[in-house]
Amino acid sequence: MPVKIQPIRPADHAAWRGLWADYLEFYGTTVPDAVYATTFAQLTGNDAQDFHGLVAVQDEVPVGLVHLLYHWHCLKIENVCYLQDLFVSPALRGTGAGRKLIEAVYAAANAAGAPTVYWMTQDDTTIGRQLYDRVARVTNFIK
Repeated sequence: MPVKIQPIRPADHAAWRGLWADYLEFYGTTVPDAVYATTFAQLTGNDAQDFHGLVAVQDEVPVGLVHLLYHWHCLKIENVCYLQDLFVSPALRGTGAGRKLIEAVYAAANAAGAPTVYWMTQDDTTIGRQLYDRVARVTNFIK
């Protein structure tokens, strides 16, 4: 079944929480329940400063997620887009779900008038880097 991308909905809460917990585990971290609740409220809220979220859905089940936010930038008039979190269930990696999520972020940024999309990843994220290096340009900025 093909993967489709859609905005995170309140009904996606349980599936989103499981995916985000897996994402956090991958990076060796956890967050308190209050952070889960606040983050999900921001992802599904209507405030312009809220995070935005999309899910990759297969057979009506979320199998991947991406979180993004728009923010001011001192070198731009328009807001820029930061892709903060990207995760696809291990069973779906290599199927194009991650690429579709990134493409959806770029489409959302274009629709919002954001001239730039950027993200960070750990340099040893080998599987993720295979995709990132195909769809983006590595810069020489150091965090």
